Amino acid sequence: MLQPRRPGLSAFCSSSPFFLLSFCTHLVRLTLVSILSSFESRLMKLENSIIPVHKQTENLQRLQENVEKTLSCLDHVISYYHVASDTEKIIREGPTGRLEEYLGSMAKIQKAVEYFQDNSPDSPELNKVKLLFERGKESLESEFRSLMTRHSKVVSPVLILDLISGEDELEVQEEMPLEHLPEGVLLDVVRISRWLVDYGHNQDFMNVYYQIRSSQLDRSIKGLKEHFRKSSSSSGVPYSPAIPNKRKDTPTKKPIKRPGTIRKAQNLLKQYSQHGLDGKKGGSNLIPLEGHEHDFRVKHLSEALNDKHGPLAGRDDMLDVETDAYIHCVSAFVKLAQSEYQLLTEIIPEHHQKKTFDSLIQDALDGLMLEGENIVSAARKAIVRHDFSAVLTVFPILRHLKQTKPEFDQVLQGTAASTKNKLPGLITSMETVGAKALEDFADNIKNDPDKEYNMPKDGTVHELTSNAILFLQQLLDFQETAGAMLASQVLGDTYNIPLDSRETSSSATSYSSEFSKRLLSTYMCKVLGNLQLNLLSKSKVYEDPALSAIFLHNNYNYILKALEKSELIQLVAVTQKTAERSYREHIEQQIQTYQRSWLKVTDYITEKTVPVFQPGVKLRDKERQMIKERFKGFNDGLEELCKIQKAWAIPDTEQRDKIRQAQKHIVKETYGAFLHRYGSVPFTKNPEKYIKYRVEQVGHMIDRLFDTSA
Repeated sequence: MLQPRRPGLSAFCSSSPFFLLSFCTHLVRLTLVSILSSFESRLMKLENSIIPVHKQTENLQRLQENVEKTLSCLDHVISYYHVASDTEKIIREGPTGRLEEYLGSMAKIQKAVEYFQDNSPDSPELNKVKLLFERGKESLESEFRSLMTRHSKVVSPVLILDLISGEDELEVQEEMPLEHLPEGVLLDVVRISRWLVDYGHNQDFMNVYYQIRSSQLDRSIKGLKEHFRKSSSSSGVPYSPAIPNKRKDTPTKKPIKRPGTIRKAQNLLKQYSQHGLDGKKGGSNLIPLEGHEHDFRVKHLSEALNDKHGPLAGRDDMLDVETDAYIHCVSAFVKLAQSEYQLLTEIIPEHHQKKTFDSLIQDALDGLMLEGENIVSAARKAIVRHDFSAVLTVFPILRHLKQTKPEFDQVLQGTAASTKNKLPGLITSMETVGAKALEDFADNIKNDPDKEYNMPKDGTVHELTSNAILFLQQLLDFQETAGAMLASQVLGDTYNIPLDSRETSSSATSYSSEFSKRLLSTYMCKVLGNLQLNLLSKSKVYEDPALSAIFLHNNYNYILKALEKSELIQLVAVTQKTAERSYREHIEQQIQTYQRSWLKVTDYITEKTVPVFQPGVKLRDKERQMIKERFKGFNDGLEELCKIQKAWAIPDTEQRDKIRQAQKHIVKETYGAFLHRYGSVPFTKNPEKYIKYRVEQVGHMIDRLFDTSA
């Protein structure tokens, strides 16, 4: 029997959609939860089985690393025990030619020493590697000394002269630095020095360095000095042999100036002054020397002296060479010291450079200072001997020292105070002795003795005058130097010149050029004044007033010409503006004094002393005798004066002609008038006995005055 059909789920779902959705969601959730629970369960089982294996693996890896580290440490420690045997041969053979390998071995030994000191201080291995390290360090010090000794060479004089003259070269030429050590050697020396400082803890090599380089520096400067001596003795002029060998397209250098040669010209004037200043009595072609053309002047006069008297090879030449050599050695020291410092900065640690450099330059610097003091000492002795020409050697040297002082100060920067003060001390000594020489020279000019045998018999320029003028002309080349010398004494009231605060700086030795110029002008006026007083005194030695006048005329004229032909007149005029006019007045005064010597000749025939005779009136015996005596007195006086004055000298051609013409005009005019009046008067039967000369003949006789060759 069919039962009634109950409604199913589908019918229920169809009748309620919301219920169906909820039911499906529930089923999905149950399914996911079941899946996740199953996955978690499996994951936990897997983790529980893997983690123990992982931990076991980590432990095994850690154990392996520890074993490897232990083995490495053992190998490292064991290697320290083999260092001595492994490096002993290299250390024994030394670093020559294998410096890199040698320093590597020394690094191994040093590490071994440090290991045993830290871990096994009582181990015999420590003593072994220590001894090996000390031996290796000694070998490095020995190699340093050997490299420095073998490769440090004396700088040749040729290179030094080229280096010094580099300042005077054309700008297109670059200064070539000196190579004291080959590049490869320098690198090795630098490596060794750094190792000795960083690892060797030894500064002895610095002493070795400065001793070797000091010797080379000193020998280089001495070699330059010897080069000057040899070159001067063979050719008379020091030179650099490298200069003529330059390529044609290389700009040539200026010739090396010789600032010291200052006595040859003076010796020349000494000899010429005794012979009318031109080598013979009666004339002169010698032009007073230009004060500002010193080098040309010395060359010209030296050549003239060589032509007339042969080459000079005496004490003066040696002094010239020594002066030039010293000046160049000073310049060489500055240049070489600069180069040495550049080399030193590459090799010596920075905090030791100044001290090492100070020690390095001492021998060469002390040698220069000692030689400078010897020059000062020689100048003092020359002052005592009144040999002031020798003192002039101080002037070019002092000028050069002052010019070089800024470079000196720069080079010596950082050295000890005693080192820095050496050059200023020498400069002060030279200024003092120079000022003493200037003062003594002025006094010597004033007090030069009046000795008859020392007086020129012909009344020419006295040697004292030529020497004094030449000395003053030499000072023109050293105006600033001489002015500074005088300024160093001005505070002692040597000169009565008021000091202006604007003319002095904070330093008592620094003066304005204008102030120094006034000092030098005052000094020159003092010398010229002393010279004039001495000449007046010397002129009294002559018994003949006319010769005395000629003597003073020649000397005054020489002084004036010398002043006019050089810068002396401008310098003297700074403080004595009437000097030129004063000398002209003195010259004219002496000419007038000389002309009065002819009055004893012309007085016989002047109208004032001869009575007037009436023409056509017969002369009495007394009147005829008077006319005879007038002619005879004139003839005898003319002949005597011409004979005497012919041997006298007036070196200046212009002045000689001027005096001759003036005297000839006076005598001819007076004699012509007398001859015209009495030549036709019958005062004698033998007129040729009394009328010995025509007017023209008298003129010719006067034209031959002051000329022994006529």
